[in-house]
Amino acid sequence: TGCRAGGGGDTPMMGHQSVARHPKWDSNLRPTGEQDPVKHHTDCYHDDELIVRRGQPFQIALELSRPFKHSTDKLHLELKTGKLPQVSKGTHVIIPLVDELENVCWQSQITEQSGNRVQLLVSSPPNALIGRYQLTVTTGCAKGEATSTHDPASDIYMLFNPWCEGDTVFMDNEDERMEYVLNDTGRIYYGTEKQIGVRTWNFGQFSEGILQACLFILEKSKVQPFGFGDSVNVVRVVSAMINSLDDRGVLEGNWSGDYEEGTSPTAWSGSVDILKKYYAEGGTPVKYGQCWVFSGVTTTVLRCLGIACRSVTNFQSAHDTDVSLTTDVYFDENMEPLDRLNTDSVWNFHVWNDCWMARPDLPPGMGGWQAVDSTPQETSQGTFCCGPASVNAIRTGQVYLKHDTPFVFAEVNSDKIYWQRNLDSTFSQIYIEKKAVGHCISTKAVGSDERMDITDLYKYPEDTEEERIAVETASRYGSRPETYSSPAAEDVQIEVVMEGEGPRMGADAQLKIVLRNQSRHPRRATLHSQVAVMYYTGVLKGTIKREKLPVELMPSEVKTIEWVLPYDQYQDQLVDQAALMLTLSGRVSETQQVLATQHNFRLRTPDLTITPVGEAVVGKEMAAKISFTNPLPRTLKSVLFRVEGLGLQNVDVGSHCSVTLTEHFVPTLPGPRKLVASLDCRQLTQVHGVADILLPAAS
Repeated sequence: TGCRAGGGGDTPMMGHQSVARHPKWDSNLRPTGEQDPVKHHTDCYHDDELIVRRGQPFQIALELSRPFKHSTDKLHLELKTGKLPQVSKGTHVIIPLVDELENVCWQSQITEQSGNRVQLLVSSPPNALIGRYQLTVTTGCAKGEATSTHDPASDIYMLFNPWCEGDTVFMDNEDERMEYVLNDTGRIYYGTEKQIGVRTWNFGQFSEGILQACLFILEKSKVQPFGFGDSVNVVRVVSAMINSLDDRGVLEGNWSGDYEEGTSPTAWSGSVDILKKYYAEGGTPVKYGQCWVFSGVTTTVLRCLGIACRSVTNFQSAHDTDVSLTTDVYFDENMEPLDRLNTDSVWNFHVWNDCWMARPDLPPGMGGWQAVDSTPQETSQGTFCCGPASVNAIRTGQVYLKHDTPFVFAEVNSDKIYWQRNLDSTFSQIYIEKKAVGHCISTKAVGSDERMDITDLYKYPEDTEEERIAVETASRYGSRPETYSSPAAEDVQIEVVMEGEGPRMGADAQLKIVLRNQSRHPRRATLHSQVAVMYYTGVLKGTIKREKLPVELMPSEVKTIEWVLPYDQYQDQLVDQAALMLTLSGRVSETQQVLATQHNFRLRTPDLTITPVGEAVVGKEMAAKISFTNPLPRTLKSVLFRVEGLGLQNVDVGSHCSVTLTEHFVPTLPGPRKLVASLDCRQLTQVHGVADILLPAAS
């Protein structure tokens, strides 16, 4: 586009086309390194658009209607984003042509000219708005100026830039950038702290159409695009939009166990199908999600937009409903639980996200990892979202720092306080369990499939002075700042011990209750035992076994009680995660010391075995055999096998029988890849498997 010579060469006239070209669109242009998508780390995106990162120069090629004359002609670019672009809001950008780039603002420079074709090097500021920009070109000469029409094929997609030191999302470790921005698969942990399970998740942030889906999510949030230069704001919007409450976001949560109108949360093994479905259906929430699905999709969206992100699992994760920053358990006069008052809960596990960014809105030292949670639990400023909350602030108990730090602090480091109702209907604090929540906080390790424990990032070691100071500091900002008093003396200890990897689905569940008398005197107590089926969120479905256990301890005695839950008592009672909670409570007769503990456990399910068959070559069909053995003494009906990206198979599997299915597929990308599969049926969930496939690059 430009000024065509005529009448002395000073008449403005637009050519028939305006083209802003990605290097692979035009084989006649040799792009410089600045233009190379590898330099922008955008070469993995399966899209033909020009995708660049802010704060880093990029090149575009313009086809003009005549050669550009530096002495008499003028040229500038215009970028527009959002529905009502305004220069004052940064949504309408005018990019001047300069002799030398400053690399801290919007500017362009001619780097090469050949006939009617001009190459421009364009710089953007490190705080530029992210999103899709419409590009037009304005040219001028002595007689006036003209502007090209917008061509959607020339749109420019701008992302956050973890490689740019001036960007708030800058991360200075290349291995971590490779893991938390560019890795398109990962691992999500679940289960209980003694039985940590793991499933591979296909984030697929570079898959075709996913970038458009992620930008559609931002657009559908109805947040004005002039706020999309702020990483804190974008993360907060994503946290709200991944769940469907308030704003008809991506995923509808469902913890009922009835998933007939959609897909069971345990059946998903990646984010791509979810995001594509949401985008294709114009923003209709996808059914259904639970915490690991919300987290997996959040990881996909933030990595796609250029923010380093990881899925994080907290075992024994508290849900504080009254901002007391404690997890409260109420008993009546007879030490029976008061279910109507026990609104706080402890989830077996809860999965959220960490994302990496500076926090210029907070005091120094609060940047780095930030907790963000897209699972709808409590509202934040009237919206179901959570974070970003500085992990450093969580660790030190500085819960007055935004956003939603009190809630995340309670999830990882609240004390569990037991209360007993008095005869006058008041309640007395009878026991504080200081190590009840926030165990084995886990994420995938950098560069490997190993589990990395990051508990020390969220809290100081238990029982240290620093940890107690953090708890007491946080409690002063809660709804009950006077909670803490001097602890009572104790000489009897109680704990529940699980051997090995714990009970397996289809067999009797066996645990050991260990009591230790640390005094030189006999001790007697009656333990009230009850086991309940539990959703992994900590909500109890119902009690399936109760009993009273009289206990007599000799001086300094350690006594072990064998506790058994027969298979026939739980076989028809379980919900999604096959989780149960054993509650023990009682009082020592001689000292009135309260004994109380709760132990969560799950019934382990078998894995799928995936075996690649045939030569692994890009573009050549190969197969994978998927094998499974039914651990139950009953036939599994309508077993749904799902292979991410390939499809579904439905079969029945007899009691203790094995089945093998074969899936055929054609690999499309070289390098190490993962094949992910899952199994789902009414009687058995959380069964999945993964196989590694190495596809050599073409010679």
